[in-house]
Amino acid sequence: MKTVTYPLKKAVIGILSDTHIPARARVLPPQIFSVFTGVSLILHAGDIEHENVLLELEVLAPVEAVAGNMDPAELKTRLGMAKIVSFAGASLGLFHGYGAPGASVQRALEQFRSHDVNAVVFGHTHEPRVEKRDGLLMINPGSVSDPRRGSKPSCALLHLDNEKMQGEIIILG
Repeated sequence: MKTVTYPLKKAVIGILSDTHIPARARVLPPQIFSVFTGVSLILHAGDIEHENVLLELEVLAPVEAVAGNMDPAELKTRLGMAKIVSFAGASLGLFHGYGAPGASVQRALEQFRSHDVNAVVFGHTHEPRVEKRDGLLMINPGSVSDPRRGSKPSCALLHLDNEKMQGEIIILG
């Protein structure tokens, strides 16, 4: 599994997943650009569908992404399906997910069970959540373009301060 390291001690990371552009939306919501202004890094947890999404986000901050089940083969090959990002003293697992949404949290945990990570960022369900599971902070930012089961378009922020972490869901629009 690929590991990418960014040395810092304090940071805010923007997180999104399941953008599904252009299949379910034509463009990223404009609010993303204001919410992510000033972030140190952006994590995209898959189902990007078109590489232009990553290029647009790169104007704000460096972007680390993994591919999801709906991404084309070339993105899956280039990005991989899971990675570990070390940033601001924390080790973050990044994974999209697959299969029935009810087991997504458990699948994300299992993906990184044998790795020393402090948090897991995942997508696939289109439902935002921040919770602790087995001592790990689990963050699913939901979807900016295709929310499900009563949720609203959303993204997330991860606040890192000397290895302390706090996830925050941001409802868009």
